[in-house]
Amino acid sequence: MTTLFKLSAFCAAFLTLSGCVSTSPTQQKHISSSLQSEHILSELDQPALQVDQVFKLPIKVEDAHWVEIIGSDAQVITSSKIEGLSLWNKDRQRVQHIPGSFSKIDYRIINNQLIIQTTDLSIQQPVIFNFNIKAGTWAKPTYLPVRKFKTEDNCLYLTSDQSLYSFFIGEEGVGEQWMIQSKDSAQITPRFIRKMSLPPNSSFCVVDDHNAKLYINEENVGIWSYEADPEADLIRYPVDLNDPHGSILGNISGLSLIDNALAAIDESKAILYRYSIKGTSWEKLPPVTLQNVDEAERIHLKGNQDQKQLLLVDGEIKMLDLDWTTQKLPSTQTVLALPADVETDLVPNSGDAADDPAIWINPTNPNLSRVLGTDKQGGLAVYDLQGKQLQYLKVGRLNNVDIRPNFKLGQQKVDLAIATNRDQNSLHLFSIHQKTGQVKDLGKLPTDLQDIYGFCMYQNRQGETFAIPNDKNGTFVQYKIQNNAKGLTAHEVLRFKVTSQPEGCVVDDENDRIYVGEEAKAVWTTKLNDPQHINLQNVISVGEHVKADVEGLAIYKGKVRDYLVISSQGDDSYVVVDAKAPYQIRGKFKISANLNSEIDAVSETDGLEVTSANLGGVWKQGMLVVQDGRKRMPEGNQNYKYVAWEKIAQALGLE
Repeated sequence: MTTLFKLSAFCAAFLTLSGCVSTSPTQQKHISSSLQSEHILSELDQPALQVDQVFKLPIKVEDAHWVEIIGSDAQVITSSKIEGLSLWNKDRQRVQHIPGSFSKIDYRIINNQLIIQTTDLSIQQPVIFNFNIKAGTWAKPTYLPVRKFKTEDNCLYLTSDQSLYSFFIGEEGVGEQWMIQSKDSAQITPRFIRKMSLPPNSSFCVVDDHNAKLYINEENVGIWSYEADPEADLIRYPVDLNDPHGSILGNISGLSLIDNALAAIDESKAILYRYSIKGTSWEKLPPVTLQNVDEAERIHLKGNQDQKQLLLVDGEIKMLDLDWTTQKLPSTQTVLALPADVETDLVPNSGDAADDPAIWINPTNPNLSRVLGTDKQGGLAVYDLQGKQLQYLKVGRLNNVDIRPNFKLGQQKVDLAIATNRDQNSLHLFSIHQKTGQVKDLGKLPTDLQDIYGFCMYQNRQGETFAIPNDKNGTFVQYKIQNNAKGLTAHEVLRFKVTSQPEGCVVDDENDRIYVGEEAKAVWTTKLNDPQHINLQNVISVGEHVKADVEGLAIYKGKVRDYLVISSQGDDSYVVVDAKAPYQIRGKFKISANLNSEIDAVSETDGLEVTSANLGGVWKQGMLVVQDGRKRMPEGNQNYKYVAWEKIAQALGLE
């Protein structure tokens, strides 16, 4: 779910910042404003700090940052409208220079590369420079296309897996996110990711790489925080707001981060505001008034946990030593990320549409196998192994789908696909031609479920075929599917229930065992060959490895052992466990962007499917198919992504 504003967070911040006064609305506004201002002024009663250190340079700079490069004596990086980009040592000597006219800058150091992003003012075009620190050479600059808005600021974001993204901020509430460099590439290859609706009159930003937060100012309003991950919802949180709703007295311009702290400069009041970062909340620390500062717009911090040095751009570069204790950030655990190999065409309907895939294996020509994907806004899509849509059956709001082979339909055998149809709380049946893969609509069978949802199929060793839909209330019903003189029928043979909402389920036909996902709690399993003894056993609970919601489930039938693949929707990942007790955890991974094939990363997966069948080419050990909850690069309707199982097996050390 995407929203521009989290009301609860705003309300909490508002109450925290402005306090509570029991009076009339008119009086409350006046009294609250007065009390807030008094409180802020009392914090500023401490002596103002003298900013009397100057990093004197022979040029006028637009922007400046501290820089620490191992093997180099460079100390400060600057941009200038006249003198270009420069690196300076402590003696104010220029050690590197790129002529030109450039605006605000941001940089990251990755694997002996100094990557600098700015705007070339001569052509109003974003540009990226790459300096090879070891060789001491500059690569050819990479220019992004001219944007449709004037870039007020740009800021970089380095993920835990060393992928590099950038944000471009426009004054009229527009913004963009781009991918600059993937984790597995040394090449600068910008790719557009998404448009962003941002606060109007914003002109400064900074990204907290560790917490994946984008901070943006809004002129005369305050400071906002957004999720920086390109697959995250566009939600904003107020860090601090202008008086009377917060502690800001003037107009925020420059922002800087160090350890677990955020600093912001008030260009009109010469006040340095300070905050301790605690997830999606920010503890306001006493602000610091500054002397000898006139309209500072850019700031940058460096230092250790107890001592900080602040750099300000105020016509010239000024410096200030600060006694400010911060907490060192803990090391982050990088989740394995594997790029998708193929993505499908987009589903026809927009919004939350694509949901659950199934893989049909062509018995005579495996490379002509198909992927069926539900569109819960309209029907069933059929794709080839290259992701191209071959069919679309507009039959209603289908949620989950599964397939079993060799179903006797009249005088012929077909492969049978069944999906849950939420329009009539019914089972929707389809035949699949065993040679051509052509899918045909066979119609619907009613159920007594009130809110049909998830689904899986079961085929026992006698060749009997069963459909197992579930209801949002936790009910699972097993129906025996038959074709007789009356046509297709569904006869209930088993019913059981979990305590809360389920969705994903999968059956290991060989062992007569079903695995069911209870979204907020756990994955459970039980045998199906004895309807009188349904005993749900825990496979894995929501917690350290699996984050709610538990969504898609699938079984990989390996040569040595079988694996259960789980969609951990809460952290956009996939958990692999043994499909037999004690259900040992074999690993966890995400699906990252594939820049070479221009395929975006995957997030918020609902359904998934896996096969161990040799489908040829990269699919010789089978494939994983997942639903992608957000389509980026470029933005569009949802779709499905394919990942070669061989890649997953190698990364996780699977047998």
